Amino acid sequence: MNEVSKKKYLAFCIAMATTFGVASVTEQFNVTPTVAQTLQDKIVEEDSFLQKINIFPVDELKGEKVLGAVAGVVGKRTDTDNDDREPQEVLALGSKDYELFPTEFDTYIKYKTVDTWAKFPNFQDRYVGYVRKAIAMARVRTGWYGTSAAAVTNKVTNPNGEDVNKGWFQLMREYDSGSQWMLQGATAGEIRIGEGGDYPNLDAAVHDCRQMLEPIFRERGDLVAFIGSDLLAADKAALYAAQGSTPSEKERLANEKVTKTYGGLPIATPSGFPSRGLFITTYDNLSWYYQDTSVRRQVVDNPKRNRVEDYTSVNDGYVVENEELAAGFEFKNIKIKEGAAWV
Repeated sequence: MNEVSKKKYLAFCIAMATTFGVASVTEQFNVTPTVAQTLQDKIVEEDSFLQKINIFPVDELKGEKVLGAVAGVVGKRTDTDNDDREPQEVLALGSKDYELFPTEFDTYIKYKTVDTWAKFPNFQDRYVGYVRKAIAMARVRTGWYGTSAAAVTNKVTNPNGEDVNKGWFQLMREYDSGSQWMLQGATAGEIRIGEGGDYPNLDAAVHDCRQMLEPIFRERGDLVAFIGSDLLAADKAALYAAQGSTPSEKERLANEKVTKTYGGLPIATPSGFPSRGLFITTYDNLSWYYQDTSVRRQVVDNPKRNRVEDYTSVNDGYVVENEELAAGFEFKNIKIKEGAAWV
């Protein structure tokens, strides 16, 4: 780092130490639960999807879920001359437990980047924004792709964080693979969406996926169909092929003035979502838990590598609050039609 950068970096470290209430951030320190909550709130601000789901601090590495979903009808009457009024348990939790795993969110910035950022008055905001964005993106992507919590992760063989933690899809696979997590259609190991396939179009696929929910949840007004970009693009291409020769329809398609619902549900494509993913649930049914006493931080000036290193660790985990309120297709098995072939 040059002298200007060095001064700004040192000022940043002092400001960061003040924020966290520690003597120095250059040695690893525990973040207090209150500050940890603020830190997580700031990370959440970096991703619109994280802003819509639950972020919960918990005390233990293993325990019972925080939320659930109301299932059943609570209204009743009792003959109190002969019986006591009996309250009912209508909070359905599916599987009831969660488990957290230690996760490292470590980043670095090269000296030459620090030198460039130091020219701007918002150097500190740029730095913390970079770190928070990196953590937010990693957190969401693992939520979709994560299948295990390996003792030592491997980014080469698991580029999407498959071995970092068990994400929401993996929890669904383990809960009820088959009736609420579809693995295949008529062809073994494949779910074909398109003319001549298991579903003639995306609308039919979403409708059928919705029917995989427990009956009491199928008509909830807050259901959302999360759909991957490949599936949406293939469906739009089919619309072009069928209606694109009509000027008025072509204009509607070009301006995306087409339905924003499939199977009667509003759609969304969250950040990091698999391009062929199809998943139905509510935002409130998805959670990320962290142990509020487990957050640790450290910032290191490493001249051996000509970079500033930022170390963050936390015990965290993903939770589907009630698996009966969720259903999906195995995205690795979905095939779409290209010409005469299923790919």
